[in-house]
Amino acid sequence: MIFVTFLTFFLLAGILFPGTASAYIGPGAGFAFVSSFFILFITFFLAFLTLITWPIRWIFRLFRGRKALAGSRIRRVVIVGFDGQDPDLTEQWMQEGILPNYAKLRDQGTFSRLRTTFPAVSPVAWSSFQTCCNPGKHRIFDFLEPNRESYLPQLSSARIGTSTRGISIGKYRIPIGKPFMQLRRKSQPFWKVLGDHGVFSTILRVPISFPPEKFHGVSLSAMCVPDLKGSQGTFSYYSSAPEERGRYTGGMQIPVEVSNGVVRSYLSGPVNSLKKNGGEICVPFEVRLNGNGTAEMILAKKTYPLKLSEYTPWISVEFPAGLGVKARGICRFYLLETSPHFKLYVTPIHIDPDKPSLPISHPFTYAIYLAKTLGPYATLGLAEDTWGLNERVLNEGAFLKQVYLIHGEREKMFFDALEKTRRGVVACVFDATDRIQHMFWRYLDADHPANRGKDIETYRDTIKDLYRRIDDLLGRILSKIDDGTVLMILSDHGFKEFKRGVNLNTWLYQNGYLSLKSQPTGTEWFQDVDWEHTKAYAVGLGGIYLNLRGRESRGIVEKADAEQLKQEISEKLKQLRDERENSPAVREVYLSNELYQGPYVNEAPDLIVGFQPGYRTSWSCATGVISNDMIEDNEKNWSGDHCVNPVDVPGIFFCNRKIENLQPSIMDIGATAMDLFGVPIPAYCDGKSLLPENMKCGQATS
Repeated sequence: MIFVTFLTFFLLAGILFPGTASAYIGPGAGFAFVSSFFILFITFFLAFLTLITWPIRWIFRLFRGRKALAGSRIRRVVIVGFDGQDPDLTEQWMQEGILPNYAKLRDQGTFSRLRTTFPAVSPVAWSSFQTCCNPGKHRIFDFLEPNRESYLPQLSSARIGTSTRGISIGKYRIPIGKPFMQLRRKSQPFWKVLGDHGVFSTILRVPISFPPEKFHGVSLSAMCVPDLKGSQGTFSYYSSAPEERGRYTGGMQIPVEVSNGVVRSYLSGPVNSLKKNGGEICVPFEVRLNGNGTAEMILAKKTYPLKLSEYTPWISVEFPAGLGVKARGICRFYLLETSPHFKLYVTPIHIDPDKPSLPISHPFTYAIYLAKTLGPYATLGLAEDTWGLNERVLNEGAFLKQVYLIHGEREKMFFDALEKTRRGVVACVFDATDRIQHMFWRYLDADHPANRGKDIETYRDTIKDLYRRIDDLLGRILSKIDDGTVLMILSDHGFKEFKRGVNLNTWLYQNGYLSLKSQPTGTEWFQDVDWEHTKAYAVGLGGIYLNLRGRESRGIVEKADAEQLKQEISEKLKQLRDERENSPAVREVYLSNELYQGPYVNEAPDLIVGFQPGYRTSWSCATGVISNDMIEDNEKNWSGDHCVNPVDVPGIFFCNRKIENLQPSIMDIGATAMDLFGVPIPAYCDGKSLLPENMKCGQATS
């Protein structure tokens, strides 16, 4: 036991890290195993420490809280984000009487469109929400950024890695030293500033908050939290249908056979770097078919019922690494078919919040507290499996069930926080609005390419039903809001249809800015690019980078020529037309050094492409493919998007107070919260208070 305890200490400091799965680009090499013994030990120790020090902490917080609220005009600020809620749909359905609670909040307080960021993508916008800064000050410019050495895309917001030092003991390698965990977003969130002045905050699932940061409050991380494989979400699909083998991408497809009514297979877990050349850790399971459309699954000597078209509850899975060390995850199973073929879907394996394998909350025990009090819940950053529906492994009904199960978990967390945080800030972001609109926008347009040959009537009102649900949620929130609370509702951007994809790298190739070693072959990750003769390349959802000498590893563009080259590409690209549709594809091209201000402007894409509504970066471009077709139909279920010209996709802003600024920015929300609590807004912030001191905001109460 002493050895296991000693080993576990080092494992917390950094052990394992699985390679990135093919579905998504992960935050790095993975994350550290933490044994259940250590979890229980540290939880017990912290609980004991809390118990014996509570009188001192109570007195300290009493005086600190009174001091913090001395200059406050309000007792509490509640901020609710609905990712991607669209102002056009919101206005239309308020007018039609479908959103009575939103209309009530508008009439009693404020409704306005909210200026978003350039580009209008979630990691950029929510980073500006947190920091009250433009991207040049927080350095998040897209989901992805290029590795300047390899040119390959990588996550822009997080890095995870292991200690390079270790001790070899037989077939095991025990790492020594701390793991590398880095949040790449710069600046600091407004709740850290508030905490430095004694104001407590509860922050739930605000994107770009992983790894979690220390501050005076509690938080649960969101976007970029990996699954147990270290990826951004890898589902598993088991099928006995021979014609399906090798058909799907974006997840793990595992062929199976039915023998005497029994299917035997395995769950694929993380790479075991505790062992030398350990490979993936796999856990076997078997499914016994009952012949009536039901089945039983046996996993780790436990039996779980499976029913057609129903998700199981979260099921815990332990992946043994050796020496008593285990990685713990949770997943749901969804039985798709038992006859004539067996088909089973398994969600990505989430980090178990009851026994986290790495920090996903601040403090570390907050994730455990939520699991103990509210039950198991999704922890993956992008928890709703849009790719499972994109690949048509899941159908629309199965996807919606999954989304609303996760949404229900988030509601429980939010109302728990609302009840327990009587002073300070409560902020929570709900994702269902974004995920459902991405996947169901095509049902608002019968002519969308993804609808060809399909019945669209069944899901025509899916988005309208979604808005009804969030209006109901808003009504329940309003019932909990008193006169001493300022409520702000926002979205980070709106939505438009995505019918045609533009391969910017193909455009650069055809216009002489990107060079290939041969004719386009459709290979991914820039494999055929001749960098010694390439002037520009595209990475992410609309960013173009110059192959700059001294910045890129094989750069050829001289700094003296950079401005002229950017202007040249910008002017040509704005003339791009979709000949088939007789329509312009690009509305505007922005030069980042004219768009941003701050110390990280030199890390931004050199050009930001603002597409016309209906267009977006193509799927092939996003994976580094230089294809023959520059513009192609988007036939995927992912049919709505916001990666267009940001002016065309503003967010929404509601407040239960009147504001004077008719053009609020997403950077103003946190600044307003600081101002309401009497905390000086830092000089580096670009955001301004929407409720300045001379405006009546209600009386702070104890």
